[in-house]
Amino acid sequence: MLSSDMLDSIVRAFGVLFMGTNFIRLLGGLWVTVWIALVSVMLSVVFGFGLGIVMTFKNRIIKISCRIYLEFMRIMPQLVLLFVAYYGITRAFGISLSGEAASILVFTLWGTAEMGDLVRGALESVPLHQYESGRAIGLTERQIFFYIVIPQTIQSLVPLCMNLITRMIKTTSLVVFVGVIEVVKIGQQIVEANRLTVPTAAIAVYFVVFMMYFLVCWILSLGARFIEKKQK
Repeated sequence: MLSSDMLDSIVRAFGVLFMGTNFIRLLGGLWVTVWIALVSVMLSVVFGFGLGIVMTFKNRIIKISCRIYLEFMRIMPQLVLLFVAYYGITRAFGISLSGEAASILVFTLWGTAEMGDLVRGALESVPLHQYESGRAIGLTERQIFFYIVIPQTIQSLVPLCMNLITRMIKTTSLVVFVGVIEVVKIGQQIVEANRLTVPTAAIAVYFVVFMMYFLVCWILSLGARFIEKKQK
């Protein structure tokens, strides 16, 4: 059983969320998080699809170059890439990048690599007899690619794309380190502002931040399952 003091402490902690515009600010920070992830994902899908097609080419130089890019993006921590984009590029080339722009750049480069590998795998998973059937009915190689291969590739990619979006949304919590005012940063500000008066505010604030991330990712997971069921 919780004592009255503990209950009072919990109530005061959650009460911080509804002081002034704190909760509205958290929702605004969540939108910044989702917006960065959404723009990055859209760009990643476009560029990643092109990269995936290029990765299926038989040219050895192209294959090695794509593999180096993919492995570099997978091995290098996203936080390091954010620092390089936000601090390194601005100082080395005199380019002014906002925290949001640097974040979108890094997540797009990372997402393009991941998406490209997914597209490559989906393209190569199309059975050989699909090509042969297309040729047998008189389709050209271009028609086979656009009318047979691409539809099957997109069908298998949709659930995987949802997984990539979820990972990207969770990773956007790192953008706080390059000055982006998103949901985690706003949560920190609320906790710091009430640190002396409500020491337990961090429990309530970070619990709500966790639930916001959970709900967004859960909705995407439900969408992926729905699409999978429709495809079956």
